[in-house]
Amino acid sequence: MIHKFTEENIQTIGKVLGSKPKPLGNDVFRFEILNEEEKRKIALEIHLGLEVNGENMNMVSVYAFNTFIQLHNCTAFVASDMLQQVTFFGKSGSKTSGLIVEKAAGCSLYANVDESILAGDFTQLPEDLMMCGIALSLTESMDDDFSF
Repeated sequence: MIHKFTEENIQTIGKVLGSKPKPLGNDVFRFEILNEEEKRKIALEIHLGLEVNGENMNMVSVYAFNTFIQLHNCTAFVASDMLQQVTFFGKSGSKTSGLIVEKAAGCSLYANVDESILAGDFTQLPEDLMMCGIALSLTESMDDDFSF
Protein backbone atom coordinates (compact mmCIF):
# COMPACT_ATOMS: atom_id res chain seq x y z
CA MET A 1 0.00 0.00 0.00
CA ILE A 2 1.37 3.42 -0.98
CA HIS A 3 1.23 6.30 1.48
CA LYS A 4 2.16 9.94 1.55
CA PHE A 5 4.05 11.07 4.62
CA THR A 6 1.55 12.48 7.08
CA GLU A 7 1.26 12.28 10.83
CA GLU A 8 -1.95 10.27 10.39
CA ASN A 9 -0.32 7.33 8.62
CA ILE A 10 2.58 7.18 11.08
CA GLN A 11 0.15 4.92 12.96
CA THR A 12 0.05 2.56 9.96
CA ILE A 13 3.83 2.21 10.03
CA GLY A 14 3.66 1.47 13.74
CA LYS A 15 1.01 -1.19 13.22
CA VAL A 16 3.06 -2.99 10.55
CA LEU A 17 6.24 -2.84 12.65
CA GLY A 18 4.48 -3.72 15.92
CA SER A 19 5.69 -0.55 17.62
CA LYS A 20 3.86 2.46 18.96
CA PRO A 21 5.26 5.75 17.56
CA LYS A 22 6.72 8.16 20.08
CA PRO A 23 6.54 11.79 19.00
CA LEU A 24 9.76 13.75 19.46
CA GLY A 25 8.49 17.28 18.94
CA ASN A 26 6.01 18.14 16.20
CA ASP A 27 7.57 16.45 13.19
CA VAL A 28 9.75 13.55 14.38
CA PHE A 29 8.45 10.10 15.26
CA ARG A 30 10.48 7.29 16.85
CA PHE A 31 9.69 3.58 16.74
CA GLU A 32 11.54 1.09 18.93
CA ILE A 33 11.43 -2.40 17.47
CA LEU A 34 12.43 -5.40 19.56
CA ASN A 35 12.87 -9.02 18.54
CA GLU A 36 13.27 -10.80 21.89
CA GLU A 37 13.65 -14.24 20.32
CA GLU A 38 16.74 -13.22 18.32
CA LYS A 39 17.83 -10.55 20.82
CA ARG A 40 17.78 -7.79 18.20
CA LYS A 41 16.54 -4.26 18.52
CA ILE A 42 16.52 -1.22 16.29
CA ALA A 43 15.10 2.27 16.46
CA LEU A 44 13.50 3.99 13.50
CA GLU A 45 13.04 7.77 13.34
CA ILE A 46 11.02 9.55 10.69
CA HIS A 47 11.60 13.29 10.28
CA LEU A 48 8.73 14.97 8.41
CA GLY A 49 9.27 18.29 6.66
CA LEU A 50 12.88 18.82 7.69
CA GLU A 51 13.96 22.18 6.25
CA VAL A 52 17.28 22.14 4.41
CA ASN A 53 18.45 25.11 2.32
CA GLY A 54 14.93 26.53 2.23
CA GLU A 55 13.33 23.30 1.01
CA ASN A 56 11.45 20.63 2.94
CA MET A 57 12.52 17.00 2.86
CA ASN A 58 11.74 13.82 4.75
CA MET A 59 14.48 11.79 6.34
CA VAL A 60 14.42 8.27 7.75
CA SER A 61 17.08 7.12 10.25
CA VAL A 62 17.73 3.65 11.65
CA TYR A 63 19.79 3.04 14.77
CA ALA A 64 21.06 -0.45 15.55
CA PHE A 65 23.95 -1.98 17.45
CA ASN A 66 27.09 -0.50 15.84
CA THR A 67 25.05 0.73 12.86
CA PHE A 68 23.49 4.02 11.78
CA ILE A 69 21.67 4.45 8.45
CA GLN A 70 19.96 7.52 6.99
CA LEU A 71 17.87 7.88 3.87
CA HIS A 72 17.50 11.50 2.77
CA ASN A 73 14.84 12.91 0.43
CA CYS A 74 12.51 10.05 1.21
CA THR A 75 9.07 10.85 -0.12
CA ALA A 76 7.34 7.49 -0.39
CA PHE A 77 6.91 4.27 1.48
CA VAL A 78 5.09 1.00 1.15
CA ALA A 79 3.83 -0.58 4.38
CA SER A 80 3.14 -4.30 4.00
CA ASP A 81 1.25 -6.27 6.65
CA MET A 82 1.87 -9.44 4.67
CA LEU A 83 5.67 -8.97 4.56
CA GLN A 84 5.71 -7.36 8.02
CA GLN A 85 7.97 -4.60 6.77
CA VAL A 86 8.01 -1.01 5.62
CA THR A 87 10.05 0.00 2.57
CA PHE A 88 11.06 3.66 2.34
CA PHE A 89 12.04 5.01 -1.10
CA GLY A 90 14.09 7.90 -2.41
CA LYS A 91 15.00 8.73 -5.99
CA SER A 92 17.55 10.93 -7.69
CA GLY A 93 17.51 10.92 -11.50
CA SER A 94 17.56 7.30 -12.66
CA LYS A 95 18.77 5.99 -9.30
CA THR A 96 16.49 4.63 -6.57
CA SER A 97 17.37 3.89 -2.96
CA GLY A 98 15.28 1.73 -0.66
CA LEU A 99 15.50 1.26 3.09
CA ILE A 100 13.59 -1.75 4.41
CA VAL A 101 12.69 -1.97 8.11
CA GLU A 102 11.26 -5.27 9.37
CA LYS A 103 8.96 -6.03 12.29
CA ALA A 104 11.57 -8.65 13.31
CA ALA A 105 14.05 -5.79 13.96
CA GLY A 106 15.91 -6.29 10.70
CA CYS A 107 17.01 -3.64 8.25
CA SER A 108 18.30 -3.63 4.65
CA LEU A 109 19.52 -0.79 2.44
CA TYR A 110 19.76 -0.77 -1.33
CA ALA A 111 21.31 2.51 -2.51
CA ASN A 112 21.68 4.16 -5.93
CA VAL A 113 20.12 1.30 -7.88
CA ASP A 114 19.79 2.11 -11.57
CA GLU A 115 16.26 1.94 -12.97
CA SER A 116 17.41 -0.54 -15.64
CA ILE A 117 17.91 -3.12 -12.86
CA LEU A 118 14.41 -2.49 -11.53
CA ALA A 119 12.75 -2.50 -14.96
CA GLY A 120 14.42 -5.69 -16.22
CA ASP A 121 13.82 -9.35 -15.54
CA PHE A 122 15.29 -9.91 -12.07
CA THR A 123 15.69 -13.64 -12.80
CA GLN A 124 18.34 -12.71 -15.37
CA LEU A 125 20.39 -10.70 -12.87
CA PRO A 126 23.48 -12.05 -11.12
CA GLU A 127 22.60 -13.57 -7.74
CA ASP A 128 24.04 -10.64 -5.81
CA LEU A 129 21.72 -8.21 -7.63
CA MET A 130 18.62 -10.41 -7.67
CA MET A 131 17.55 -9.59 -4.09
CA CYS A 132 17.86 -5.88 -4.82
CA GLY A 133 15.67 -6.20 -7.91
CA ILE A 134 13.04 -8.11 -5.96
CA ALA A 135 13.12 -5.84 -2.90
CA LEU A 136 12.78 -2.61 -4.85
CA SER A 137 10.32 -3.96 -7.42
CA LEU A 138 7.60 -2.39 -5.27
CA THR A 139 8.27 0.86 -7.15
CA GLU A 140 6.66 -0.72 -10.23
CA SER A 141 3.31 -0.95 -8.44
CA MET A 142 3.16 2.80 -7.85
CA ASP A 143 0.78 4.98 -9.80
CA ASP A 144 2.06 6.60 -13.01
CA ASP A 145 1.64 10.08 -11.53
CA PHE A 146 3.57 9.10 -8.42
CA SER A 147 6.71 11.15 -7.92
CA PHE A 148 9.49 11.08 -5.41
